[in-house]
Amino acid sequence: MWIITRYLDSDISMFEYETEDAAREAFKYMEGSKILSEVVYFNDPCFQQEAA
Repeated sequence: MWIITRYLDSDISMFEYETEDAAREAFKYMEGSKILSEVVYFNDPCFQQEAA
């Protein structure tokens, strides 16, 4: 999951995206100060180890 946190006109807004491409496309056109972050959960399948 990708999150854009934006500060504009004394307001903080957060926008959630499923893909990096979608988040980066939106990021290009947003005004204000902004941060793009990837949220990684500890229990995501990519962190699961196979039992030997």
